Amino acid sequence: MKLYTTLEQQLKKEPNFVTDNGELKKWVVLNKAQNFDEELIGLLLDNTDLKEKFFVNVKGTLVFNQNLFVQFLEQKNYLNDSYTQYKNKVGLTIDGKYLKQRNEVALVWPFKDCILEGGQSREEDKREEIFFNEILAQDEITQLLEPKVLTNAKRIDKDGEKPVDQFNRNENGTITDNLIIKGNNLLALHTLKEEFAGKVKLIYIDPPYNTGNDSFQYNDSFNESTWLTFMKNRLEIARDLLSKDGKMFIQCDDNEQAYLKILMDEVFKPQNFVETFVWKNTDNAPALSKKTRKNLEFIHCYEKVLDTSKGYVGRDSDNDDAPLLNSGNPITVLKFEPEIIQFRIPDGNYPKGSYDKVELLDDLVVKKGKNEDTIRLKGRFKWQQSFLDTEVSNGTYFLIKSNKFSIRYQREIASNMAPDKLIDEIYLSKAIGVETNEDSKKHIDSLNLNFNSYPKPESLIGFLIKAVTEEGDLILDYHLGSGTTASTAHKMKRQYIGIEQMDYIETVAVERLKKVIDGEQGGISKSVNWQGGGSFVYLELKKYNQNFIEQIEDAKDTKALLNVWEQMKTKSFLNYNVDIKKQDEHLEEFKALSLAEQKQHLCELLDKNQLYVNLTSLNDTDFACTEDEKKVTKDFYQIKK
Repeated sequence: MKLYTTLEQQLKKEPNFVTDNGELKKWVVLNKAQNFDEELIGLLLDNTDLKEKFFVNVKGTLVFNQNLFVQFLEQKNYLNDSYTQYKNKVGLTIDGKYLKQRNEVALVWPFKDCILEGGQSREEDKREEIFFNEILAQDEITQLLEPKVLTNAKRIDKDGEKPVDQFNRNENGTITDNLIIKGNNLLALHTLKEEFAGKVKLIYIDPPYNTGNDSFQYNDSFNESTWLTFMKNRLEIARDLLSKDGKMFIQCDDNEQAYLKILMDEVFKPQNFVETFVWKNTDNAPALSKKTRKNLEFIHCYEKVLDTSKGYVGRDSDNDDAPLLNSGNPITVLKFEPEIIQFRIPDGNYPKGSYDKVELLDDLVVKKGKNEDTIRLKGRFKWQQSFLDTEVSNGTYFLIKSNKFSIRYQREIASNMAPDKLIDEIYLSKAIGVETNEDSKKHIDSLNLNFNSYPKPESLIGFLIKAVTEEGDLILDYHLGSGTTASTAHKMKRQYIGIEQMDYIETVAVERLKKVIDGEQGGISKSVNWQGGGSFVYLELKKYNQNFIEQIEDAKDTKALLNVWEQMKTKSFLNYNVDIKKQDEHLEEFKALSLAEQKQHLCELLDKNQLYVNLTSLNDTDFACTEDEKKVTKDFYQIKK
């Protein structure tokens, strides 16, 4: 922050750059910079730090770096008069040039190079802004992203809870336990990096949709640039955790999915984009108006490294019940329930008498166009075997399509048409059919869990898991919510890591997993013949300043906040530039602020690098780590001493 303060102080020496209220006229400074104004350049040269930052020495001559100065002024939020204005702006530019001047598309916003350290608030809070989600510039970050100390560790299985003596590991020394972690997901992801970087096969997240009313009960009223910063910080570290052949699915509604797609292109690169799938989240048709209840959500899929060795994304082995991502697999056996299969002929040109009874086909081999790949179909059909055989011999091209369930096929001349991407209309079995929000709500209610929103159905997550992973592969969800991803992965015998900050991780996600271990039969249980069993380890990031943030959040009046402040003075880590004496001298002015402003002010006084206890502070007496915390933390990071 020193350079920001220095620049502002230096510029305010020129009266023409200052408003009547003492604020800097940023628009004037920008105009002067763009015109290489001598007065402005002279002010910058008079300060050693500014001269070093914004000028280049070319053979003894100092040259003003105009682009750097303008970029710095536009993208930093240190100027009071521009904070709100620029915080809410999202510009589609690249290197300062408009899109029409470039062939590329990039997403640029004021805080792109900053870190949004905060997380979600409690679900009952519905403020217009999450003010403790403070955005930190790079020079403010010292220990924020360091690995954290772990606490409250317990292993949970069919026999209940027990202490964690040590983690289970494979022959390579990697932890094989399922993990449920409570804490800020950005910091938790960085905590996982040393142990799990390059080892996660699938990441699925259903993040805040930035609507103000998200299905995971997050207070997700982020403004645009705040939401983008929040997402970008986490996507970058998540990508590091993916294995070379790893895939990421990220779900969103159309409120932010377009921005999200561009952001994903930047983080993963456009060539690693696989597909955007569409999930119909309800069977209730929306009204046709601009205020319609939306019933579609989008799932963007990216692979970490572009794989040109095969023409599809999915498992190398035969993948019977998740063909959506596996369409390039040469042979797939598809099994159907009786009397649910039809062949629809787009041009209506089919012989009379061919559609007169249901026949059981033991094994129909269908050629797929010119490449001689085949699909084997087994089940009851409303077309006669003789007619189907004729169509096969004529080079019929078959695609998976319609409503629960039919098969659409195309003649060879139309074989370049793409399959429908609506997941609920493609999935292949009634038994594991992709369900809706209403189905998932019934499931969560049947478990007697206090979760008022609509979690994603297990069948949807199971479909994605089946498409790109094998048993034993590692799956990550760092917006765990009600625990659907973890529950589904557990039943499908995949290893999983779930991260959630809000308190209902204990009352909903953990309790749900306990019921899974006991053999609950909702969701995908019957389709995978789930009988119960297994275990997981519950962990928390050890809080420090985060405790004070939560106390500030909970305070109902100024008196309670002043009590928190008294504790902060003696027990918290405050920002290095906080003058406690001056803070106390101006308490009457503090009391005159609104309660929201008082809370914001106290949160900003805390050092965000010390929200949780860093691993480097494990043995620091100021943080009072217990012997149990030291033991589990050392075992997690494989620290011998």
